[in-house]
Amino acid sequence: MNPLFGLGQALMLSLDPERAHMLTIKSLEMGLYPRCDAPDDARLSQTLCGLDFPNPIGIAPGFDKNARVVTALFNMGFGFVEVGTLTPRPQEGNPLPRVFRSVEDRAVVNGLGFNNEGQAAALERLRRGVPGIVGVNLGANRDSEDKVADYAAGVARMAPVASYLTVNISSPNTPGLRDLQAPKELARLLTSVEQARAALPGNKPPLFVKLAPDLADGDLPEIVGIIQGSGADGIIVSNTTLAREGLTDDALIAAKGGVSGRPLFERSTRMLARVYRLTAGTMPLIGVGGIDSAETALAKIEAGASLIQMYTGLVFEGPDLIHLIKHRLVQAVSEARANSLAPLIGRRAEEWALKTL
Repeated sequence: MNPLFGLGQALMLSLDPERAHMLTIKSLEMGLYPRCDAPDDARLSQTLCGLDFPNPIGIAPGFDKNARVVTALFNMGFGFVEVGTLTPRPQEGNPLPRVFRSVEDRAVVNGLGFNNEGQAAALERLRRGVPGIVGVNLGANRDSEDKVADYAAGVARMAPVASYLTVNISSPNTPGLRDLQAPKELARLLTSVEQARAALPGNKPPLFVKLAPDLADGDLPEIVGIIQGSGADGIIVSNTTLAREGLTDDALIAAKGGVSGRPLFERSTRMLARVYRLTAGTMPLIGVGGIDSAETALAKIEAGASLIQMYTGLVFEGPDLIHLIKHRLVQAVSEARANSLAPLIGRRAEEWALKTL
């Protein structure tokens, strides 16, 4: 670990989590971050949904909610950036305190509730131009009377600046949001969203659907089938979990919100593998949840992810994690005597899918 990061990390971990996050964003805006100047190994590159990813490592939404530090994140070595979650109108989110962390558990519980400056503010920033692939994570306002209409409006508004769009219906912190994962509601939502995308006069970005890790195994085939039949381009697995297994910190166990970090890894990776099996590897999957080492990143890819995203792991392990993951993935490609990540994707999906929680 970089000694300077070690000092900064100790400071940040002594602060309230939200304050630490705000200071991190401010530091990136000021240019105070480690830069990755070395070009990516060509074997890490992929073309998915018509987009050329230089490497498979992305920053998950929630870090740069308002598209304030996109360029800085690319300079740190990420292959793509997903901003948001963005709602049609600005909103403050849930009451404080709403973020809790445990160093011992390598976990965070967040009950933020889509706090953001609204789509218009992010749209203005992204219009200035970005140096890479930027996904836009879309949500619905808490007080919206028609959440489906919020997603359709987000597609229409944000498509001109989005490399891809994510329909986030899996946050546990907005009342009623996860109800949109129910088959009938999901079909209605995706029909509306696809109609909005089809009506776009110009850029029609790929569409991903982000699922919760708490879906029942028996519901997954129908849900995945609806997504595949809707015209969506990919699936993101997964959001935070309401489960508390793997937590030992009583404060986090009692806290209201979704768990991210190490305790989420097994649950989200198992679900990822099951989605990969259901799609027979025909749909790009983004694996998220509990990546805090090079080995957990590789495991996500072996379970079926073409791309991966992380956030909480960086809180505890620091930005060196990006380089460590790239190095391990290149090593794994070499060990497989391959020229790309393709032979690694899903090679242990069956093993992961059969795991029990």
